[in-house]
Amino acid sequence: MAFQRKNQRVSATDILQEIANGQEIKLSGCTISGELDVNRLFVGEENFDTSKLDLTVRDDRKTVTIAERIEFESCTFEGNVCLAPPWEKPDALEVVFKGDAIFNSSVFKGQTRFSRAIFEAIAGFDGCTFALVASFRLIKYHGIGLYRTALFEGYGLFDGSVFSDEARFTNTCFSKGGNFTKVRFEGVTDFAGVYSRSKSVPVYETVTFARKRYGDDETFWRFIKQASQEAGHYQLAGEAFYNERCAHLCRRFHGPGFEELSAAQKVVRYLVGLRLVPELLLGRLLFGYGERPIRVLAASALIIVLCALYYSSDSAQIVNRVGEAACQMKFRDGLYFSTITFTTLGFGDMYPVAEHTATRFMAMLEALSGACLMSLFVVSLAKRFSRG
Repeated sequence: MAFQRKNQRVSATDILQEIANGQEIKLSGCTISGELDVNRLFVGEENFDTSKLDLTVRDDRKTVTIAERIEFESCTFEGNVCLAPPWEKPDALEVVFKGDAIFNSSVFKGQTRFSRAIFEAIAGFDGCTFALVASFRLIKYHGIGLYRTALFEGYGLFDGSVFSDEARFTNTCFSKGGNFTKVRFEGVTDFAGVYSRSKSVPVYETVTFARKRYGDDETFWRFIKQASQEAGHYQLAGEAFYNERCAHLCRRFHGPGFEELSAAQKVVRYLVGLRLVPELLLGRLLFGYGERPIRVLAASALIIVLCALYYSSDSAQIVNRVGEAACQMKFRDGLYFSTITFTTLGFGDMYPVAEHTATRFMAMLEALSGACLMSLFVVSLAKRFSRG
């Protein structure tokens, strides 16, 4: 028999007892008074009947399994909500949600803690408002994690969590920032429209995306970029922009619904994706979308040295105006000629023999490469140092 209430005031004690009884919970528009703390079930003074509680104890660690679906639709929690171990003993308790755990459009006025929980089905927090700190640390999401249009007025802590299925944060607001350190997103990830209101930049060290090759991390990096720009962290915004563009390129290459395509359709998609090779080589690898100017310098130095080796070899014929005769150059002279050709300052004291097409063609290519790479370098410097 499900525990159902609608538009009523319900005590947290009653809800905890129904959880201990293994009952399905379905509340809509209710106000929950008191502390909804699962640790109260193990306090002798509380007098809870835990004879039907699905409890496993191993090495001083309790595991509470909530087998039935629990649903709190548009409810208001006046006190703290703690379905997690106590702060002082973070390894003492683990809560396993076998069925769906739905809290859509609910308001949490106190602290919210689901740390170290395991959601084997849907974890639904769409449209929720968290007035204080909301801790979703070290959680294992085996089902879909839904946090769309949620409002975190306090800190939103997700560090160490693993999303094995979809993770949806669409249009969510992190007012005071969030923590995504060591979070692993293994399924489809959506951070479209996510924003921060207090110029706080989320923490995201070592965040990983298992579907990175499909560009699933694009919206996450866009969120980091926008938050960094508003907070004035322009270098961080530049790094996020680079990651965003790399993810966007991967998304364009594979296209929507790539995994559902047949083998032949995937081959066709790969062939169509060849049109992105110039952007891959020039935009990403060489130019770094304007965020990797050192790559342009390295490419320039490499071209100069390689051309110098060619000019100083037997295959090239360079005329020195001093001698007015074609002769093999030393490497230092070849390096000098290569440098002035790359920077488009030649041909003055040295120039290719008119009858030697290969040398003239090489000099022409080097001059064109130099003009393009120097332009890219100037643009990348201007982009990096003119933000804000």
